[in-house]
Amino acid sequence: MVFSSLNFLFIFLPLVLIVYYLVPFRFKNLVLLIFSIVFYAWGEPVYVILMILNIAFNYVCGRQFETLHTERDRKRQLILAVVVNLLLLGFFKYAGFLVGTVCGIFGGKPSFELPLPIGISFYTFQALSYVIDVYRGKVRVQRNIIDFGAYITMFPQLIAGPIVRYDQVERQLAKRTISLEKAGFGMQRFLFGLGKKVLLANNLGLLYTTIQAADGRSMMTAWLGAIAYTLQIYFDFSGYSDMAIGMGKMLGFDFMENFEYPYLAGNITEFWRRWHISLGSWFREYVYIPLGGNRVNAGRHILNLLIVWALTGLWHGANWNFVIWGLYYGVILILEKYVLIPLCTRVPKWIKHIYTMILVIIGWAIFSNTDFGEMGQFLKNLFGGGVNGFIDGSFLYYLKSNLILLILAIFFSAPIFKKVMSYTERKRPVINIVVCVLIFIISVAFLVSGSFNPFLYFRF
Repeated sequence: MVFSSLNFLFIFLPLVLIVYYLVPFRFKNLVLLIFSIVFYAWGEPVYVILMILNIAFNYVCGRQFETLHTERDRKRQLILAVVVNLLLLGFFKYAGFLVGTVCGIFGGKPSFELPLPIGISFYTFQALSYVIDVYRGKVRVQRNIIDFGAYITMFPQLIAGPIVRYDQVERQLAKRTISLEKAGFGMQRFLFGLGKKVLLANNLGLLYTTIQAADGRSMMTAWLGAIAYTLQIYFDFSGYSDMAIGMGKMLGFDFMENFEYPYLAGNITEFWRRWHISLGSWFREYVYIPLGGNRVNAGRHILNLLIVWALTGLWHGANWNFVIWGLYYGVILILEKYVLIPLCTRVPKWIKHIYTMILVIIGWAIFSNTDFGEMGQFLKNLFGGGVNGFIDGSFLYYLKSNLILLILAIFFSAPIFKKVMSYTERKRPVINIVVCVLIFIISVAFLVSGSFNPFLYFRF
């Protein structure tokens, strides 16, 4: 079940909120846990057992730290917890990928493939943040298994993030503000996210899949498709993050922001400070800094960056194109750190922005094509290789048919709408209410009349 489905909007979410608001505070985490398990089981009931085992194992590991007094024993307990969590993630997410790679090398046919448990990358990272921070003494051991289970399974951010580290919600699990005003802000944020997903991302996705399926593409048609995907994945993922943050507020939680208008960045370093912020902060806190971060010599620093970005790519999917995509950004970030940024301090901002967006669009072309043949052909089209030359009739048709959509997408990828809504919230709040109602009505109409409603990050 995805947030932008009619079942979720008209059955699941209203039922959750009614029960959640009616029960006393001491039962709210239990209600959240039960409904989160139901949400997870809606699509994959078998893997509920895996999630429950994950909760039990990490809860016991956390409690075990209270009984261990020597650093050696505590470190062994941490290693056990990290290894088990990563083995489960690796088995379900990467076993088929490894078997396929080995078979490809030796000429066999891959025969091992498991359906991916929804959200396993997200809740595994959340569990790891808990056990690591308990070991470090950064957070206290959670003795209430209901509260801990609610943290691991919390349905608003279970399938798409943001990745909520335990130290960010430790106090909120025990005490949080639940008010009509906060719920209203949460509902508004949720509806803005719904509009991003249904009205923009889905229609941009239709344009991209149409271009991707075409037999021949001109250079400009390929760039139009790549731009459509670039905008689609932003509105798809940031829309889901907005919905998650909004639902968190409805439930009394304050989740971290996950996107800060990344397509306004002036370099790739800045882009990754603005894109999927929770993932970047997780890798920085639990991988990059423990490896030594930038407090090492240049050679080791470069190696640290390559390791982090290879893992970042692999986290996104069990395929070599994701590893290539991660290393692509790792190399660019290394070049920026040691060459480009020091040399380009006086370069105009608009040139930096164009440079950034070209690299980002090429990166998404790598990301979106899991088949190497299709990836190679698409990249070839982007740089002028193809049977249809520089421009063709298809490009003009696609551009004319989707021009308004593309203009709206570019407009909403900047903070202009946010600033306007913040102003009207202070001066004319009724305008915001009308806008939210219109977004909801139009989004539902699109969902009722259309069948194209993918979620790109669902597989991660």
